[in-house]
Amino acid sequence: MKLSIFSDESFMKEALKEAQKAFEKNEVPIGAVIVSNNKIIARAHNLCETLNDATAHAEMQAITSASNFLGSKYLNECTLYVTLEPCTMCASAIAWSQIGKIVYGADDDKKGFTKISKNLLHPKTEVVSGVLEKDCSEILINFFRKKRV
Repeated sequence: MKLSIFSDESFMKEALKEAQKAFEKNEVPIGAVIVSNNKIIARAHNLCETLNDATAHAEMQAITSASNFLGSKYLNECTLYVTLEPCTMCASAIAWSQIGKIVYGADDDKKGFTKISKNLLHPKTEVVSGVLEKDCSEILINFFRKKRV
């Protein structure tokens, strides 16, 4: 079966490309893209080490980029694809930006927002989890395995 170029899996593959860029920069490999009308309007990956900024998560970078692209702080017509479940900081930013839909790959059992409260998001935000979960988990596992050697 051929994947649609507008499927959740297809856009998650683009987020994985961003995660790979982070991996190559020795950043925690999390990638994100934001889509509006089936078009990627923002691409980002973690830049915490590069920018020496604990808030420079992939989601935060993508939200800023998408807001600048659209000229609006609200992203209610957009979908965020991110390789790892957002943390509470990112979930709060997602809520403030009113993103219409979040699609994430791997669960974050330590710091994921769903471990605290699913109510952190805007009430209208749709959440889809587990898209390309194996691929999204694998890049993180490989990164931290490499760190421990």
